[in-house]
Amino acid sequence: MIQGVTAAEFPGAEGYLNTASIGLPPDSVVTAMHSAIAEWQAGRAMAPEYDSVISEARELFADLLSVPTERVAIGSQVSALVALVATVLEPGSRVLFPAGEFTSVIFPFLVRTDLDLEFEEVPLEELASAIGPTTAMVAFSAVQSSNGEVAPLDAIRAAAAANNTLTVVDATQAAGWLPLDAADYDVLIAGAYKWLLSPRGTAFMTLSESLLERARPIYAGWYGGESPWDSIYGTPLRLASDARRLDLSPGWLAWVGTAPALRLLTEIGVEAINTHNVGLANALLGELEMAPTDSAIVSLRLLDGFDQNRLDDLAVAYRADRLRVGFHLYNSMDDVDRVVAALGGAVLH
Repeated sequence: MIQGVTAAEFPGAEGYLNTASIGLPPDSVVTAMHSAIAEWQAGRAMAPEYDSVISEARELFADLLSVPTERVAIGSQVSALVALVATVLEPGSRVLFPAGEFTSVIFPFLVRTDLDLEFEEVPLEELASAIGPTTAMVAFSAVQSSNGEVAPLDAIRAAAAANNTLTVVDATQAAGWLPLDAADYDVLIAGAYKWLLSPRGTAFMTLSESLLERARPIYAGWYGGESPWDSIYGTPLRLASDARRLDLSPGWLAWVGTAPALRLLTEIGVEAINTHNVGLANALLGELEMAPTDSAIVSLRLLDGFDQNRLDDLAVAYRADRLRVGFHLYNSMDDVDRVVAALGGAVLH
């Protein structure tokens, strides 16, 4: 485990290599949620009291991604936040995305048949070169869910800037281990239940100042008010002046767990987590005589007929017909050794 983390904080971490599907909660998250549930059960829960943990989580995410807090909106899932971004597109706009992209990033655009959008799908390594003067928006994951490939972020940003193209990046598989500056993108969205170690049901979106002015709050509700508890009845429309106007009404208990999870990640630091995670992933690839990828996620093609029961003691996933393993702050070289022993030379290079 990374320095500063103990086994007591992550009792289920041994052999757990499935953070790319579901992150493990630290003990502080579980304790906070148990306490909140007990208060709820005892009839002592008061709705406004959840505001403090939501505010803390928003501030911590802003700090992790290096943007002002007032440019962070909250939600429950990536696709709903992407749908808000689609509201800035003009009819006939050209939208570019990588082949095989996670569908929560692209379905909210594909479903907008009313806009008659033009779509182009290219391999991830060609994404930057495909951006041209007619590209209105490029939408992509910073790290691909299927295989852990890290997008050529510098090249994409440069090409987008040169062509006045909006950048929309899904950081769900990156935030928490890959150093990112959300200010580098027009929109950055992240579900928090993977590498941010939070309960499922919390997500964040950052927006540039110009895009914040253009995004339409199509889910406008009471929590998007300038002062939510003072604007829960009647007209006129009085939404917040900052990114909070785009907030989706929060699932309270999930946010109770999100704040302490982000607190831990902030205390350790993304740079340290990156060094740890990527070091373990590259060590595994080295043991398998494969080239490093500098990603926390390793995707492996196995021999036909491989007995998957050999992996029963490990928590892993299969995506795009390949074995997917992911290393996070609670993993160690012991986990690398477990994977190598379980595979027993069954990896196709």
